[in-house]
Amino acid sequence: MDPMDIVGKSKEDASLPKATMTKIIKEMLPPDVRVARDAQDLLIECCVEFINLVSSESNEVCNREEKRTIAPEHVLKALEVLGFGEYIEEVYAAYEQHKHETMDSLKGGKWSNGAEMTEEALLAEQQRMFAEARARMNGGAAVPKQTDVDSNVES
Repeated sequence: MDPMDIVGKSKEDASLPKATMTKIIKEMLPPDVRVARDAQDLLIECCVEFINLVSSESNEVCNREEKRTIAPEHVLKALEVLGFGEYIEEVYAAYEQHKHETMDSLKGGKWSNGAEMTEEALLAEQQRMFAEARARMNGGAAVPKQTDVDSNVES
């Protein structure tokens, strides 16, 4: 492999966060087992190499299908091609869980309060925001927030 095969960085610069990896390693072992620093570093290097291997094979699968974006299906196929077929079911389950958690976080995110507002309240809030923006554009002070939904909603 070319030392600059990772976009913008040399291969030696690519790594995983040591604190996170150390935590994962400790969680996977019984509490009475200790891991030498050299062994932790070796495990981290192995993880990076594994990611490079799966990424490279996923890219090849993607190219064979004449696609430009690596999709989860490409990664699963790469695992199979590389001889890790026994892990596909577990990897797919982790992917589904991640997808579910991501959707939950999007639903509970910054814009979620809109689903709880009535259409009239949303329209009133929109008009208030427009008026506030207009006032700023015209050099005036911001319009105070209207709490009454039945206030003037016309443009």
